[in-house]
Amino acid sequence: MKPVFLSLFAGLILLYFVNAALKISVFSWEMLIHSAIRFMVGFIVLGIGYFYGHKLNLKIAIGIVLILLIVDDIMDYARDVTRLSAELLLYNLYMLLWGSLTGYLFMRSYKGKVTDL
Repeated sequence: MKPVFLSLFAGLILLYFVNAALKISVFSWEMLIHSAIRFMVGFIVLGIGYFYGHKLNLKIAIGIVLILLIVDDIMDYARDVTRLSAELLLYNLYMLLWGSLTGYLFMRSYKGKVTDL
């Protein structure tokens, strides 16, 4: 579990710098939910489903990710919560990559502990 905690800690530090560089305020409920959706989609679909488990084909994994993210963006646009910009796209990409790395490391350490028992 040490790599997972290291990934989470390093990701939080990098998230601080990304937020400062892109001038994105993440301390509103809408942005916290928005960020959590991106992180969990990367964690589950990409990190666990594709990179670790190889249960999904890359085209299917990317399709699932795109569908989930486009639906979330449409819902945000309909509620007039966030606007689509280049900064927000970079932020979304960072959250997806961080989630997928953490998901991969989590499953690798989890499977390692289960097989050691």
